Amino acid sequence: MKILIVEDEFVSRHVLQELLSPYGECDMAVNGKEAVDAFESALAENRPYNLVCLDIMLPEMDGQEALKKMREIERKYQIGGLDGVKIIMTTALEDFDNIKRAFIEQCEGYLVKPITREKIITQLKELSLITD
Repeated sequence: MKILIVEDEFVSRHVLQELLSPYGECDMAVNGKEAVDAFESALAENRPYNLVCLDIMLPEMDGQEALKKMREIERKYQIGGLDGVKIIMTTALEDFDNIKRAFIEQCEGYLVKPITREKIITQLKELSLITD
C-alpha cells in the first residue's frame, strides 16, 4: 500500500508514520499544497496512493481544500467511485460543520486526534485496506 501522510505537526506526522509503516510505503507532506502536488505527481507517474491521511488545519492550503483538489485531480484522470484513493481526515476538529464538509467532498473516514493504533487499524479494516 502506498500512503501519503499530510500533517504539519512533527509529532503527529511521525506517530502516523509509525502506525502505518507496517502496512506500506509512507510519504509525508507538511501542508496542503505540498500534498496536492505529491498526489498529482503520483498519479502522473502511474504510482497512485492507496491511502491519504489528511489533517484539516494546515498551512498554505487547509485539508478541506486539499481534499477537494485531490478529488478534482482524480476526475481529470477519469478516476471515480471505488477506484479513487481512500482519504481519512485525521484532525483535532470534531465539529459537525467540518465533518459534514469532509464527507460532502468525499472523504472515506474521519478520525479525531489523538490517533491511536486501535482507531487507525479499525478504519483501515473498514475501508478494506487491510484484512488482519
